[in-house]
Amino acid sequence: MVKPEKVVQVRELQEKLRSASAVILTDFRGLNVGEINTVRRQLREAQAEYRVVKNTLLRIAASGLGIQGLDRFLEGPTAVAFVRGDVVEAAKVLQDFIRQTRKLEVKGGLLDGRILSPMDIQTLAQLPPKQELRARVVGGIQFPLLRLVSVLSGPVRSLVYVLEAIRRQREGGTGEAPEATV
Repeated sequence: MVKPEKVVQVRELQEKLRSASAVILTDFRGLNVGEINTVRRQLREAQAEYRVVKNTLLRIAASGLGIQGLDRFLEGPTAVAFVRGDVVEAAKVLQDFIRQTRKLEVKGGLLDGRILSPMDIQTLAQLPPKQELRARVVGGIQFPLLRLVSVLSGPVRSLVYVLEAIRRQREGGTGEAPEATV
């Protein structure tokens, strides 16, 4: 007989799985309540919710949504970070916490329907923030365009110098063109 509160918990987990941009599963063995609250607070700042879940309920919720592959991570105590913001930022928070406490362990995760290994999540944590990546892309596009504008403006700039020299010559000046730098 299925208990109504379990059905409600499965539905809540399904909603969190559906709305999360990424999910990171951890083994929180060895953490005390204060440490769990610390990682929760840090993840909340990174727009992620950290929640202890029952493996069976998460397995049922994932299966109900057609998510395959999480079963291998659902052994032992499991806490899940449901990421609503930048997955890189959440992964960094977890990796920093692991470095500080040496207690938390990343089991795996889910990003855009793709199962992530612990190494994948560690790689995500090493990426620069999203804003920096955007700035690099814009810079990569902008630099060649600026060089093109500079090259294209060279002949126009030279024409201006020649016309200025002609004007000075007609006015009785020396007629020498100023030095042009291209």
